[in-house]
Amino acid sequence: MSTQEKEQNEEIVNENVEETVDNNNTCEENEQVQEPQAEPTPEERIAELEAQLATEKKEYVFLMAEFDNFRKRNAKEKVELIKNAAEKAMNNILPIIDDFERAIQANATTDDVNAVREGVELIYNKLIKYLESFGVKAMNTTGETFDAEIHEAVTTFPAQSEDMKGKIIDTVQKGYSINDKVLRHAKVVVGQ
Repeated sequence: MSTQEKEQNEEIVNENVEETVDNNNTCEENEQVQEPQAEPTPEERIAELEAQLATEKKEYVFLMAEFDNFRKRNAKEKVELIKNAAEKAMNNILPIIDDFERAIQANATTDDVNAVREGVELIYNKLIKYLESFGVKAMNTTGETFDAEIHEAVTTFPAQSEDMKGKIIDTVQKGYSINDKVLRHAKVVVGQ
């Protein structure tokens, strides 16, 4: 390496050393300039907490109003649902009523008992299918063991044989269930 190159390298090294020293001095000055922040006075702290409390109160009142509106909206929807719940059921039963009216008119002008019987049976079957579409089913009772959960004993009657004791001999009024829940208890005569 030539002398000239050595001198250039020494100058570069000296410049780098000077920059490093300057940077260190600047950092020390910055540390000295940045003094720790003073603790807020009690009055300032109280004012800050009061502002925070006011904000929290506003949010609380807003949430309470929102919840109250939600509750009112739900209550209104529930009332509407209850009020209009039967609408679909009644709308679908109207064609069956129309069939009954036609049967009554036909019954007035005909002497054929079999035709009237057939018409009434068709209407009955249509009504039963309609009820089944809503989960309503007739209970089978005659010959079954009496169960106080689903049957209502109207009277007891002496049983014809030992195996009929505690069993249903006759059904006075059919019982119905809806989705496996008793809709109407069956009124029955129980063997004793």
